[in-house]
Formats: sequence, C-alpha cells, structure tokens
Amino acid sequence: MSTKTRILFVDDEPNILEGLRRMLRGQRDRWEMAFAATGPAALAQMAEAPFDVVVSDMRMPGMDGAQLLTEVRQRYPATVRIVLSGHSDLELVMKSVGPTHQYLTKPCDVDKLKATVERAVALRSLLISDELRTLVTGLHSIPSLPALYEEIVQALRSPDAALSVIGEIIGRDPGMSAKILQLVNSAFFGLGRAVASPGQAVSFLGLDTIRALVLSVNVFEQFDPQKIRAFRLESLWIHSLSVGTLARTIATLESSLKSVREESLLAGLLHDIGKLILVANLPNEYDAAQALASRERICVTEAQRQVFGSSHPEVGAYLLRIWGIPDEVVEAVAFHHQPSVSPADRFTALTAVHAANALDGVVPPGDPARCPQTIDLPYLERLDLVDRLAEWRAISPVAAYGAAP
Repeated sequence: MSTKTRILFVDDEPNILEGLRRMLRGQRDRWEMAFAATGPAALAQMAEAPFDVVVSDMRMPGMDGAQLLTEVRQRYPATVRIVLSGHSDLELVMKSVGPTHQYLTKPCDVDKLKATVERAVALRSLLISDELRTLVTGLHSIPSLPALYEEIVQALRSPDAALSVIGEIIGRDPGMSAKILQLVNSAFFGLGRAVASPGQAVSFLGLDTIRALVLSVNVFEQFDPQKIRAFRLESLWIHSLSVGTLARTIATLESSLKSVREESLLAGLLHDIGKLILVANLPNEYDAAQALASRERICVTEAQRQVFGSSHPEVGAYLLRIWGIPDEVVEAVAFHHQPSVSPADRFTALTAVHAANALDGVVPPGDPARCPQTIDLPYLERLDLVDRLAEWRAISPVAAYGAAP
C-alpha cells in the first residue's frame, strides 16, 4: 500500500493546473497528485479513492470552492481542505471559513504550498485511530464557555462595541482564540508573519469582520454542559488561563523575544484544548476514560490512550496544526506533558507551558486519578535550565481546584 500523501488539486483554469503539475514535479516521490477542472469532477475522483488533502480554487463556474469543500467535509471529513485562490473577496472567504482549514493566495510560492501541505499532514501519526483523525479534521469550531459566548454576542450587538473589549473576551476563551487565529493566519490577510495574540488578531480583522464571523457565520458555538456531567468547563477555563499567564511570565524571565512571550501565553491557553474536542464530540468515550483513570489509578492521559488510541495533547495539536496555528504553539500543545520527546534544544513556548502546567497546582483539572504533574528534569538539563526552576517556582501561584472536569 502506498505511503505517499494523496493530494487533489481543483481549478477551472487549465493553465493553473498545468503550472501546479510542473512546479510540483519534484514532489512525486512523496505525493501522489491528481487534478480536476470542476467541483463535480473532483467529487467523482474522490468517490473512486480517498485523498489526504484537497486544494481548491475559490471561484469556479457551477460549484465554487466553498461549495466543493463543504461537500468534501460532509462526505470525507478526514480530508484536509485548503483554498488556493487569487480572489481576495471577503464574502468568499466568509463562505469558506467553515469548510476550509487553510487559505492560500495566488500566485503561491511553491515552497509555501509544499510547507503548508506537509505541516497539515505531519501530525497524523499521533492520532492512531481513524475515527479520531476523521473527527478532528471534520471540526469547524471548538465549543466555548457559555458565559463568554453570551458576553461576546452582547458586546458585538452594541452600537459602540470596542475592539479592545472584543479582543479581551476572545483572549479569555481557548475555542474562540483558536478559531480567530486560524483565520487571521491565513494568507488571505497577507500579514507575512504568524500571529499568536488573539488581541492582535482582532485588531487585524476589524470589528465588522468579527461581527460577521460571530453573528452571521457562527464560527463560535456554546459548549453543551449536558454532554457529560463530570466535566466542568469552568475549571478547565481557569486552569488554561492560569497556565497561559504563568507561561508568559516564565517566558518574560527567560526570553527577550516578544514572539516567545506571545506564543507561551497562547500555548498555555490552548494546551488542554484536546479535552474540549474529546468531551464535546465523544462524551461517552471521554466519560469512560475518566472512569478508567479513577478505577485503575492511572493518569488521565494514559487512560485516554487506552480508550481513544491517543490523548488530549495529540488531539489538540493535530487540529491546531491543520488550522495553521504557529508551529511553536502546536509543539507546546503536543508535548506539554512529555517535552523530552521534542527535539528542541533551546527555551521555547514548550518549555514555558510544560513548567507552568506542572507548577500551577499539584493536580491538573480533569485527572480523576489525581496524578501530579512533574517537571521533566532531563529535558531541563538538556536545555541547561535546571538552575532556573527555583525562580519559576517562586513566581508560580498555588492553585486549588475542586472536582475535576
């Protein structure tokens, strides 16, 4: 069986398809490529054999790119969906927000196209279960804390809504932050650099765009607390904010780079986002993992691997990667329990988040086995940072949690 990544390119302009075929000839040892001139033709090819990635133009006669990718999401949710378009029409971008993982603009540098595809599929091996891969790739949003959802809706309906207020609300919620950053980091906005701050993202997008996304396109959704009785979203929210804040403080001590501080805050906020994905979409299995952890006295990550085949760090990192969230943030989410697995040899957001998660109280929320988080000392030794641990402990708050979510 072929181990090549199967990619389908869809564009109604023959010259574009021929140009892609020519530019990507050097990828034939890694990619198995197919080309289609219309949406229906693309769906016909997908019906014959599955594709890992679909890269589609936006404006096409008959079935446009948004319609095609919506069909792909419904029929083949495990497929990564990328728009490659020369049209910077905000209305079309809004149509593609739900069914699209990433948005690239024409003309697209071949190295950027290759890097985008490779990054999007790079973490698939972390999700052993086909069911999990299909679930995560098929997501279009992450549930938010109901109170914050209502707060942002009310703020946006106000005639004198302020960007700073909207940015502050979004910056307090993992689901909202991830979705806004997915959009602002797309090539459509042409920023030329990765944005890791929800507040900055809101400023770039502007109030009208945010209002349309929330009130018209419905990119945010409320978490349904009835899905699992044992899950307390508020506890996870408090822990995520605390880890993000502490991670940024540690990063401020260790790095002069603003980017590292921003990545540390965001990665801390998002580090447990995989829990939200699992509990919102597979509540019975999530409940089973919690019960297994409690019964066998094992940590929740181990229980999740037994039930799902993967644990929440891998689930969260996979979604953030295909959404185009900055690599440093994705790495921190993926390895925040096991930083030694990462090849990093310097202080990064991963270092800050791992330390903050371990220092933010004795027990992480969501772990019925009450497993304490411990600092990975061999990892810190590798980075020559063991002597910094005492100062990190000195600035960490003592957090106390009630029942685990």
